[in-house]
Amino acid sequence: MDATTAKERIEELRRQLDEYNRRYYVDNSPVVSDYEFDMLMHELESLEAAFPQFSSPDSPAARVGSDLSDSRPLTGSVREGFVQRPHRYPMLSLGNTYSIGEIEEFALRADKILQSEPFSYCCELKFDGVAICLSYKKGVLHQALTRGDGVKGDDVTANALRIASIPHRLHGDFPDELEIRGEVLMPFSAFRELNRQRELDGEQPFANPRNAASGSLKLSNPDEVAERGLICTLYHIPAQSVTFPTHSEALDKAASWGLPISENRKICRNIDQIKDYIHYWDSARRELPFATDGIVIKINELSAQRELGYTAKFPRWAVAYKFKAEQVVTRLESIDYQVGRTGAVTPVANLVPVQLGGTVVKRATLNNQDQMSLLDIHIGDYVKLEKGGEIIPKITGVDLARRGPDARLPEFPRNCPDCGTPLVREEDGARWFCPNADGCPMQIKGRIEHFISRKAMDILAGEATVAQLYEAGLVKSPADLYELNITRLTSLEGWQDRSARNFLDSLAQSRKVPFGRVLYALGIRHIGETTAKALAKRFGSIEALEAAGREELLEVRDIGEVIADSLSSWFADSAHRTEVQRLKAAGLQFSLAEGSTGRSSALEGKVIVISGNFSISREDMKTLIESHGGKNSSSVSSKTSFLLAGSKPGPEKLRKCESLGVPVIDEGQFRAMLPQQEVATAEVPAEGETAANGEETLVQLELF
Repeated sequence: MDATTAKERIEELRRQLDEYNRRYYVDNSPVVSDYEFDMLMHELESLEAAFPQFSSPDSPAARVGSDLSDSRPLTGSVREGFVQRPHRYPMLSLGNTYSIGEIEEFALRADKILQSEPFSYCCELKFDGVAICLSYKKGVLHQALTRGDGVKGDDVTANALRIASIPHRLHGDFPDELEIRGEVLMPFSAFRELNRQRELDGEQPFANPRNAASGSLKLSNPDEVAERGLICTLYHIPAQSVTFPTHSEALDKAASWGLPISENRKICRNIDQIKDYIHYWDSARRELPFATDGIVIKINELSAQRELGYTAKFPRWAVAYKFKAEQVVTRLESIDYQVGRTGAVTPVANLVPVQLGGTVVKRATLNNQDQMSLLDIHIGDYVKLEKGGEIIPKITGVDLARRGPDARLPEFPRNCPDCGTPLVREEDGARWFCPNADGCPMQIKGRIEHFISRKAMDILAGEATVAQLYEAGLVKSPADLYELNITRLTSLEGWQDRSARNFLDSLAQSRKVPFGRVLYALGIRHIGETTAKALAKRFGSIEALEAAGREELLEVRDIGEVIADSLSSWFADSAHRTEVQRLKAAGLQFSLAEGSTGRSSALEGKVIVISGNFSISREDMKTLIESHGGKNSSSVSSKTSFLLAGSKPGPEKLRKCESLGVPVIDEGQFRAMLPQQEVATAEVPAEGETAANGEETLVQLELF
């Protein structure tokens, strides 16, 4: 390759990689696979080494990908303008490879530099999360920073304090100052639930757990962060700050101080043992409850680490071996355009069915028009398919060599595919919307599905039931649900007397749902579960909220202009006000019960984890805890006051309680802690019986 051609290719690669970095780190919406990105980066590194006259400190090959918040306004509830602070020690990336041969070369280079000095390797899982650096002073969490650009990071301390596995205070013989690094992860179970809810809310689902964790760590409301189910695992103390002889011993000591240290590490003495470790986890990682994408091999002796030192971008004493994601190629037959409850139009690819990761994949989301353009996707193309975080099928590229003459560029619709209304594009965004909120069938059904969902009104129905009731002309809005009776229901195909009564019983139970959840159930754009609770607590009633002026709304913590404007425009619609009046007449709670901002302080200062099934729904149990001053947590840690165990509690949570000495109590013992008037007479349903809301008791999958 001559110099002119090399320069052109280098400039092209830099443009591509800068865009991919922005999509990955800032937008949390990657458009290419890790493997494709790494191959392009390796190509750039090779070209810059061969033609050093074109090297630049601004090249993506010379710097760490940055997650720093920029000056662009961010949408939703992502915080605008995190304070950026310097790292005490640079927070670098790791060199990575997909080749065992390059791992062998890494070992040979280390052996050559260290010569006769004996050393070992510490092999660890490479977690697919978002990097974080924690600083403790006198045993108290002082600061939490993202990796940022390696030199400085975003200060996310307030949010880190709401991740249950991150201790606020250390115990034991900890040093006066400690810096430790690791990853914030979103377990698969939390990821599935989050994306399910986002789809109900008409929001774009996250591509994988890593992007979900990153987006969650940058939320504006720490309370919302607490509800995302994030966990933290730590794996590195900078050698400059510790006096232990080995990396592994330093981590063992950190674990004794109460820090969540990765347990699945192994000391290897030679390359064969490293290969065995890699081979084992390439298969066993699929049984883990969180995402991993490789193995990190580190020189274990800290003196050897210091001798090996660093490049400008990577430590010389560590390397990452990355598992190549399973990828298949299949044909794109067509694209459907789905309309969510907010009117957002999402393209979905219909594929020739193909096996991927043990399942048959027929469909994959394309997210929005911009992603379709970036992929340069055509109908009839052979597309590369992976599972994001080994969960969600994701199109990562196109096999251009197989593009046939009949392939055609898809035309994104300019009219709603459901009701025909001209679409509008969101300001400064990539998504198209149908503005016909009250006449578009897919939006109407989506809002009803959201209304009945578990975290909203928790009504015993699903998508198919909503579709049937809508098509029969019985339900066009949530208020219509409360006008149904057994005669109307049993006239429909598939309904029996028992199923109809169970459904009506769940409707009756929903009349007891507290105001905060009712407000969330209304489906007001940008009003999530946490925001709805905050508004309910601040204003106390739907009337007070409707009467609140814009300035009064902006005084509420974490309520910005977007949310304030959304509330004002929603209440300005007479159809919405009429719907509220109908729901009030049906008996729903549109104000806080007297004293409900805290019926008592019986649980004040207690951090409680629930697991299993109870005499009331899990959401109602969480509400009960909060009403008496307690705080809910999703995972057991040293800060947990007790585990409230119902029937079929998660075994891993029980084991964690035993190891940490956390008490475990049953529902009867819990209710005995409350004022006498709160003690319920209902019994915990036995296995296989029907719970109070009419649903068959479910086994909750507990991973931690």
